[in-house]
Amino acid sequence: MPEALRPWFTGIGFTSVEGDPRELFTHMPDAATKVVVRVEGDERRDVLVVGPRTRASYHTGKRLTSCVELRLAPGAARSLLGVPAVDLVGRVAPLGDFPGGAARRLADGLLPLAPEQVVPHLAGTLPDGPAPGDAARTGLLRAAVEAMSTDTGRLPSGVRELANRLAVSERQLRNLFTDGVGVSPKHYARIARVRHVLSHARRVPDTSWAQLATTTGYYDQSHMTADFRTLMGVPPTSFFTGRLPAAQPCQAYASRAGRIGTGA
Repeated sequence: MPEALRPWFTGIGFTSVEGDPRELFTHMPDAATKVVVRVEGDERRDVLVVGPRTRASYHTGKRLTSCVELRLAPGAARSLLGVPAVDLVGRVAPLGDFPGGAARRLADGLLPLAPEQVVPHLAGTLPDGPAPGDAARTGLLRAAVEAMSTDTGRLPSGVRELANRLAVSERQLRNLFTDGVGVSPKHYARIARVRHVLSHARRVPDTSWAQLATTTGYYDQSHMTADFRTLMGVPPTSFFTGRLPAAQPCQAYASRAGRIGTGA
């Protein structure tokens, strides 16, 4: 990650999908908003904004595609896209459809690029960071997100404990998350824990569910199973043995005048 992009993005990924379009694939729950530069097999190009996904969805029909995925940093959506993150939850829309000239200029610049050109282009064109007046609020939000994450090696903080630590009210903390991330602190923590279960169970398949629940911050195994079922549609044992919900065809986004389009 170039230093110039750290105010705007927390991660950059390059993916390529090539396989049987009848194969099942899963969109995992993800609290991040992403800018996706997508090139399909017929060379059709899109620059999309993919909002936070609060639950998993299962699909078939994915086409040959190469993508560059850029995960927006907490609080960056309003500065870069002109809308709060809460307006993006569960949505997919062309970047050029967003209000404000910055999003449209960014879309125009990214659309013709090859994947390897995307990061250097962004590093050379984006400003140093959000407006100075937003710095304190953005810093507070990012400290809160880090405390609610499982990536730090610590258990996620509770909402009340975190609000006290940051010297804000629980309501202020919820508003920070809703505007800058798109979901509440509690739902952010639920997504983080379930993603931790997904990644850890794959890496260490012989770990017991009870042990995994404890190390991920759940009260017990039943609490983990309930959260997993809510976000993934099936309990952990069903998911990891391939007993999944019925798949739906992958649908392209539907853009409508004045509105952000939705779709898988």
